[in-house]
Amino acid sequence: MNGIQKALDKSVAAQDVPFAVGMVGNADGITFSGAAGEAAAGRPAAEDTAFRIFSMTKAIGSLAAMILIDRGKMRMDTPVGDILPEWNDLRVLEGFDGDTPVLRAPKTVATARHLATHTSGMEYEFWNADVPKYMELTGHPSVLSGLKASLNYPLTTDPGTRWGYGPSIDWLGRMVEAVDGRRIDAFCSAEIFEPLGMADTAFEPDALQDRLCTVRMRGEDGGFGPFELAPPPHPEVYGMGHALYSTAPDYMRFLRMVLNRGQLDGNRLLSEDSFDEMLANQMRGLTFQTMKTSAPPVSADVELPPGSTHSFIAVRTETDIPGKRSAGTQSWAGVCNTHYWVDPKKNLAAVIMTQSLPFGEPRFMQTYDAYERAVYAAL
Repeated sequence: MNGIQKALDKSVAAQDVPFAVGMVGNADGITFSGAAGEAAAGRPAAEDTAFRIFSMTKAIGSLAAMILIDRGKMRMDTPVGDILPEWNDLRVLEGFDGDTPVLRAPKTVATARHLATHTSGMEYEFWNADVPKYMELTGHPSVLSGLKASLNYPLTTDPGTRWGYGPSIDWLGRMVEAVDGRRIDAFCSAEIFEPLGMADTAFEPDALQDRLCTVRMRGEDGGFGPFELAPPPHPEVYGMGHALYSTAPDYMRFLRMVLNRGQLDGNRLLSEDSFDEMLANQMRGLTFQTMKTSAPPVSADVELPPGSTHSFIAVRTETDIPGKRSAGTQSWAGVCNTHYWVDPKKNLAAVIMTQSLPFGEPRFMQTYDAYERAVYAAL
């Protein structure tokens, strides 16, 4: 395990990351826990450091929907508009006539499956330059405003035709609320966090404030400086694409539930049949498409192994990668460079977490690669 700690120490010493927390486990428990650097001024990074996990929230939002699917209360192919009629008012943005957006009706019907796999047609402003242009011309609020109306912006493609990364899981969480009747934070607390013993995962950071790390952005000089970025507090609607705070041990409990096929410590969240369906490729012949950034200070381009797909909760790696993860591995990340993967074939789950921008910059990805190789070498 010394090699794993050395990977963290080396990356912090080189300022490839400002600090790092890493944790590795299997179905039975935790096999490695380590940290390096300062999570905040004068406070060393530690196992209990709290993070804004942003898009690591998505897998939990999708699990919430899968719990209702398992109970027969909705289906993967339930049309979004059948549960949330306002979805039917959305149009596809085809371009602009001068400063006037050109909109048309979608040619296909969006479903819960499309939301879960990011094939619904919704894209964030960071990944499609037409979206920030539309928002600027119309005064449309950002998803991070916390306003329900912020989700009602146009699609960029017809549902089911292309991967496009956006606030789809926010809509999926709203479907859960509408079907179940509870607000999404109450649903997740009762149905996911409490059964899994995730006591340090929360929609508001109040109880975690003294352990919360600082977000840092890389400047033109190559060093890191503080940068304010957080989910909106007490929003009108909690977006299940970005709303959560958590710790490495808590998120590992979620990942170990995956390694235990839908249950942990005797608490079952999903039937095994639904669990298998949740982890299967749900893209219906589509594959992940390289995400070209339209906001380089926030994120670099995102590339994944060719042929990568998406299950109902995460990106799926479809081929074995020598020295690294296996085919069938589920993985994703949060914008401030909190990353996870869970490899059922090798009975392995891991996180590597910092709090830095840009997302996926080359220096961070070198750290991630070294860390992952050290994890598999330790097997």
